[in-house]
Amino acid sequence: MAPKSLVLPLVVIVGPTASGKTALAIELAEQHNGEIICADSRTVYKYMDVGTAKPNQVEQARVPHWGIDLIEPGDYFSAADFKNYAVQKIEEIRGRGHIPFLTGGTGLYIDAVLFDYQFGEKVDNEQRQKLQQMTLEQLYDYCKKNNVVLPKNFKNKRYVIRTIESKGVSQQKRLKPLERSMVVGIATDKSILRTRIERRAEQLFEDSVVNEAKMLGKKYGWDNEAMRSNIYPLLRLYLEGSMSLDDVKNKFITLDWRLAKRQMTWLRRNTFIHWASLDGAKKYLADQLAIYE
Repeated sequence: MAPKSLVLPLVVIVGPTASGKTALAIELAEQHNGEIICADSRTVYKYMDVGTAKPNQVEQARVPHWGIDLIEPGDYFSAADFKNYAVQKIEEIRGRGHIPFLTGGTGLYIDAVLFDYQFGEKVDNEQRQKLQQMTLEQLYDYCKKNNVVLPKNFKNKRYVIRTIESKGVSQQKRLKPLERSMVVGIATDKSILRTRIERRAEQLFEDSVVNEAKMLGKKYGWDNEAMRSNIYPLLRLYLEGSMSLDDVKNKFITLDWRLAKRQMTWLRRNTFIHWASLDGAKKYLADQLAIYE
């Protein structure tokens, strides 16, 4: 247990997909009396376990996990929603005398907490439903007519809707991370990362991702936002007979590789990240956390 005079830190572990950050967070949280908050816009959905590489039941049994299974596929969940949720959980975890670990692949979720983003006012559900029913082209037209500047990620419908809801005003944020935060990034050689991505693709199919997609498509339909991302659109094509399983695997590996590149582009903008290899990050954080034991 940490000395009462010390305020427990917020440990933030970032890195591209398949870099090993989740396993590292679990190991360190288990050793240092911690609890994990998953910052991932895909694992917030219930029942989407295999396709999103959600921490499995064994991993969740080792360390308390938060930020997963929060909503039904198709429900709306914004970065502002995550920030409010995570801030509350950080307070609760510290209140139990434990160390909060924040880790995941959604950079906006991480930064919203770390830099205390102040989002625009929350809009009413009626307006949100109207916006969700519009196509991307209709949303672009709406922005043009109402002088709303499109976000950088204008191809993502969720971000466009959130920009409209906030009336195009960029969120305010801190210039430096929250006090008492440790931010570590996992630096991984490209060839090693590519190999890990390929292995994870194989693991998804060994863990019956096809059956999961079939169940989700039948229960929730294929056209909601949750089912239009990640591996699920590819599996829809396979189940409809227009794509082979090998083609699905190869295409998913390509998409995951592109995701890793986008994540690194986002992360490189944060000059406060301490970059290290997986082993180096483990040693660095273990040394930093030793004073709280």
